[in-house]
Order: sequence, then C-alpha cells, then structure tokens
Amino acid sequence: MVPINLKNRHFNEWEKMTQGCSKLNGLKVLLGISGGIAAYKAVDMASKLTAAGADVHSIMTQNACELIRPKSIEAVTGNQVFTKLWNMPQEYRIGHIDLSTQTDVVIVAPATANIIGKVAGGICDDLLSTTLCACWQKPVIFAPAMNNRMWTNPTVQKNIETLKQMNFKIVGPDTGRLACGETGIGRMAQPDEIIKAIEQIAGSTPA
Repeated sequence: MVPINLKNRHFNEWEKMTQGCSKLNGLKVLLGISGGIAAYKAVDMASKLTAAGADVHSIMTQNACELIRPKSIEAVTGNQVFTKLWNMPQEYRIGHIDLSTQTDVVIVAPATANIIGKVAGGICDDLLSTTLCACWQKPVIFAPAMNNRMWTNPTVQKNIETLKQMNFKIVGPDTGRLACGETGIGRMAQPDEIIKAIEQIAGSTPA
C-alpha cells in the first residue's frame, strides 16, 4: 500500500527547491484556464508557482469551471478566481483592464483551440478573452491542449502562427496518450516545462 503522504512529500521537495528563487519570487502571474481536460494540471502549476513565491491570480472560463472547481485554484494560490466579466468587485476600475495592467506574465494553460482562435481573431466575449485582448503588450505564454486532429487543423495552425507573430510564446503541445484514448500530439506541456518558460521571461524582464 502506498503511503498517503507521498504527495505532500513531493510538494515539500518542490517547495524546498524553489525557496529563494529570485526569478519567480514576487512575480505577478495571471493564469488563464480554459475548458480543456488538462485543466487539472493548472492546479499543480498554480501550486508550484505560489510555492516559488509568485503572486498568482486566475481567470477561469465557464467550461473550465465544469472540469475543476475555482476553489481548488483559490486554495493553492490564496487569491480569488475570476470567472465572469461582470462579477468583479473592482468593476468600477474596469476589472479586466486592471487584471492586465497589474500582471508581469500571463499564462494560458490549458489553451484550447477555442481560446486560441478568439485571441488570434480579436474576439472578446468573456472575461478571459477580453483580458487577453488587453494583455497583448505583456509577456504571454500559451500551452495548447487539444485532440491531435484539432491541433493539426489548418485553421488552428494559422491561429498559432498569428499568436507567434504577436510575440506570444507557445509551449507544447507534447505527444502522448490523449483524453480520447488515442496517441498523438496535443497533450498540454507539463507544468515544470511551462514554469521554465516563465523563469526565462522573468529573467529577461528588467526589475
């Protein structure tokens, strides 16, 4: 029988490794979570970023909320999760603009074909897409996650190229077993890989 404290021990080891990490300590991170099966990985990533000293604020789409609970993200970050365009307590300050201006790095993980298409096309019909439209001058990382046939769709690839032209960084996707049971490209990059990309951006950003 596997001891139930193995998960906690793994987290404690990560926390020890990341203590005092100057690249992430105090970094203001905005984590956007869209409605892909890989949304569960966002909890692990948010936890590791917070343990490393980052101040993580999150936006979840309605579809993401069908897969994981906002309380899971709030529990590991200590910050409120925003889910709707019109339920933000600072709306008198234009909430989505406030979120975009008060962040150092933006991450979208998982980034579905839907949110990628919205950003590439300038569509703003929910809190996450509206905030991302205002974040185009910020360092932004997308971690795509979708079925392999969706990833190889010419329109999706065209949208990815548009994001790259906007100087957004794309991390992944990886090849492996997908949620549908098939094996192919489309798995979201592992949180550690995404965090390395954040560290690279943080290390190149003037203090």
